[in-house]
Parts: sequence; C-alpha cells; structure tokens
Amino acid sequence: MTGPAVPDARLLGTFAPGTPEWTMARSGLVVTATEAAVIVGLSPWRSPLSLWHDKAGTRPADEVTPTAAMRWGTRLEPVIADVFAEEHPEVLVHETGTWANLARDWQRATPDRIVTPADGGPLALLEIKTSRYGDGWGKAGTDQVPVTYRCQVVWQLDTLGLDVAHVAVLIAGQDYREYTITRDEDEAVFLRERAAEFLNSVRAGTPPPLDGHPATYRTVQHLPGGVDDIVADIAPDVAETYRQALVDLRRAEETKRFASAAVLSAMGTARRAEAAGRKVATRTTRDDGSTRALIPHPRLLTEELAA
Repeated sequence: MTGPAVPDARLLGTFAPGTPEWTMARSGLVVTATEAAVIVGLSPWRSPLSLWHDKAGTRPADEVTPTAAMRWGTRLEPVIADVFAEEHPEVLVHETGTWANLARDWQRATPDRIVTPADGGPLALLEIKTSRYGDGWGKAGTDQVPVTYRCQVVWQLDTLGLDVAHVAVLIAGQDYREYTITRDEDEAVFLRERAAEFLNSVRAGTPPPLDGHPATYRTVQHLPGGVDDIVADIAPDVAETYRQALVDLRRAEETKRFASAAVLSAMGTARRAEAAGRKVATRTTRDDGSTRALIPHPRLLTEELAA
C-alpha cells in the first residue's frame, strides 16, 4: 500500500531500503529528511562536509553499516505502527513510499506512515523510532523529541504539505510514548533555504568549512587520494592549532586517568559505582579479579552530577 495522495508532493514509488531504486530516489542533487538534519549540523552520524562530498561525487559515499540498534529499529517499526493503530482506532494507518515536492523536485521525504481519520479529515504523518535511553525525549504528549528527529519531521511535513506529525517511540524496549509535532513555517523555511544553499554550493564546487565531526575527519582522510613524496608548507596557524590540540589531548588523557583511578579506588571491590543514586560506572575484570576496564554509564556524558 502507498496510502492516500498528499497536497504538495508526488509519489516516486515504494522502495525497499538499500535497493537500487531506493538509492536512485535519494541520490544526486536532492535532499532527504535525514540529509536536512545533516546540512544544518544536527546529525550525529554525518557532517555537512561528508554529505557535500557524497553529493559532489568526489569520494565514495559513506557506507553506513547497520548497528544492532538500527536492525532492531527496522524490525520493530511495523510492531510500533500496529500499537499506534490500536491506540487510535479513530484513524487509519497507511504504509507509504518516497515523495518529491511538486514545487521543488529536489526536496524528498520517505515518512514511515501516513495517517488518515477514518471518517475523513486532514492527513497526518507518523514517524516511528526506537531508543535505548530516554535522553532528549520529553513528556509524552508534548512535541519534545530529540532535535535531529524534529528536523526530519519538519522536513517531511514541508515536503508533503501536511501540518501534523505523530512520533511514536519505544524506549528501552518497554516504554511506549507518543508525541505530536505541528508544522512550523519558520523552521520549514529555514531548513528549505539552507538545503537550497547547500545544493548550490555543490554545483559551485565550494565545500562547507571543516568541523570536529568524526565524519568530517573520515572524509578528509580519504581526500585527495594517493600520496606524493613531497613536503607541504602549511600555514603556521594551522600547525599551531594542531600542536595545541595534541597538548590539550595529552592533558585531558592524564586528567581522565587520574579521575578513573580515583573512582576505582573509591569503589573498592564493588562492581558498579553510583553517586547520590545516579549510575556512574561499571568495572569489567580479568580472571584474577583485577580491573580490565572502567566503563562509564552512557548518561554520565550528558548529565552533570551535583557536587
């Protein structure tokens, strides 16, 4: 099923992810919902520079190896869609495909589902997510979703010409929540303008500036390709930035080793450490009982502990 027609887009087709047809609908000088988040620097997986080189064809496109979380997310998508349908018998939930905006053919989107009221009425989108932790997710019923996903949803609404999207998420395999995002014209115009500027920069051969994103470094590692046995005379400020970064890294590593030793010392023989009821770290051990590694709790990187 492809679902009902929408106001501002045409259906390109229903393609299985990873197939040649799916790749073709997303390749070239077009922008998808996930790429819109990349362009404005909101993707944890790709950077503007890495996407630019993909679009420009100056290096092989990023090969994203599906993680276990991604594979389970794909498997659970129809299950979560069924739960949403059960929770809302007043609507019909339709599978759909890849759409292109009628006015801007380069603006593409592949929403997870389209929702229609059973007795008629405005269409809405349904975006389906899974999350290991609840970080970035607000109270159910609000519009407080991680900013990367909000960006994707706003782009999808703008592409199809719809006003409302529901986000259904399963957190930690048991916490089902729903959120509602209403189209924001200012956000839509911002994303649209930035995307158009990005495509123009590809046409002009002007890449975005460097940044500290891991994907940017991976991209630069593969450019320009090949090595000449010569000496490059680089600018002193570039060299100094590199030198200072190495100094800062050494100091940070020393600080981390000291802090890790302090935590292990305070733990004694305990397997796990907490501070005021909040999880801090877990130790792994060798066969003789000595510590192999101290593993910080994932939330420790995003939640500051009170003194």
